[in-house]
Amino acid sequence: MCAVLLATPWARAQPLPAPVIEALQRAGIPGHAVGAWVQEAGADRVLVAVNPATPFNPASTMKLLTTGAALDLLGPATTWKTEVYATGVLAGDVLQGDLVIKGGGDPRLVVENLWQFLREIRARGIREIRGNLVLDRSLFAPDNHDPAQFDGDPGRPYNAGADALLFNFKSFTVRFLPDPAQGRVGLAVEPPLATFQVIGPALGAGECGEWRQKLLMTQDARVLQFGGAYPAACGEKTLHVLAWNMSSARYFEIVFRRLWADLGGVLAGAVTEGATPADAWLVAQRESSSLAEVVRDINKFSNNVMARQLLLNMAARFTGQPATVAGGAEVVKTWVVARRLEMPELVIDNGSGLSRDGRIAAGSMARLLQAAFRAPTMPEFMASLPLAGQDGTMRKRLNGHAVAGMAHIKTGYLRDVRAIAGYVLAASGKRYVVVFLINHANAAGAADAQDLLLKWVHEHG
Repeated sequence: MCAVLLATPWARAQPLPAPVIEALQRAGIPGHAVGAWVQEAGADRVLVAVNPATPFNPASTMKLLTTGAALDLLGPATTWKTEVYATGVLAGDVLQGDLVIKGGGDPRLVVENLWQFLREIRARGIREIRGNLVLDRSLFAPDNHDPAQFDGDPGRPYNAGADALLFNFKSFTVRFLPDPAQGRVGLAVEPPLATFQVIGPALGAGECGEWRQKLLMTQDARVLQFGGAYPAACGEKTLHVLAWNMSSARYFEIVFRRLWADLGGVLAGAVTEGATPADAWLVAQRESSSLAEVVRDINKFSNNVMARQLLLNMAARFTGQPATVAGGAEVVKTWVVARRLEMPELVIDNGSGLSRDGRIAAGSMARLLQAAFRAPTMPEFMASLPLAGQDGTMRKRLNGHAVAGMAHIKTGYLRDVRAIAGYVLAASGKRYVVVFLINHANAAGAADAQDLLLKWVHEHG
């Protein structure tokens, strides 16, 4: 990835266009709370520069740094391997020993992948496991992740922590099926589970409204229970729930036992954690999706746990020891310096942007986007960004406007933070780097101003 130095004097750039300034004033957002940069992609011409060196919390636009560094350092074809080993001997279809599943940092190992993987293990001749199922997570160092630490809402899937054997984002998908005739609420739960119970709420009356707030959710290692009432007027709704109050090993167990049994398998022992024994023999391995596909999921849908995984995978690759967040951040900072991207204010934290501590300046974000634009991985990087009015986190914005379908924009949302960063193809045929970061108590009202800037760039760039 080649760096592009922003050589054009800021004095030649204008402040934000008048309609954007007026929208910020209506929202009660002062000028000092805004960092913005608009520049022709691959060129020196700067159209807008506002507080370009001031550090801002970028929220999920921080994912652009994590994914941009990963594409450059690892390559878009990179994949991760999940391996299965066995100890002891295989007598007929009975394994007289342990089965070991070794995590390789796959950011997207979901239930469908595990089911296919277990089918392959059965096809290799193993039916009954007389020993234990051992989960090897040693690629990443333990970090005692607390899913309640960020916002006190541990049941939200975005609060999941990274894991060398991350499975199904450690989450449940619960579909509520109200049945007024029977006076009950049925549940459809994915993934399929064994030795675990999900108990639904009572059927309620009245309007649907804020239905999530009406569910009193509790969860431990054996039960997920919804108290309160679910209004029949809601119809069918889906809720994604992080298995916050159980270990990763327990979550893996309740799915593994069900899938293994459905395939005719038997697990006689327990599910434990540990390192792969030196004398274990390889049974099978599964290759993940490519980094290019992973980056698309991270940026299009702002997947926090996948971004965390990516940061730790860079640490695992380049530090030669069990990966830590600090190690991953250091790898990215070293890359920033090597590419001459000049980000003295940079604070990466966990790489996902789900942080109160992350910081980057609008000018620094623009340098990153310029470097990505000139890099050989530009097609993969740009295609990973949400397309305004069409998909990802931008699908409901700018619908019906000329800029819809012409802007690849990563969004970022936190309390008191609204951010956009990406590329706009102007009506002139030129493409522009656009960065617009806002940190203020009234930031929630900033969408109109940000959309107006994207329209202005499309029309006047």
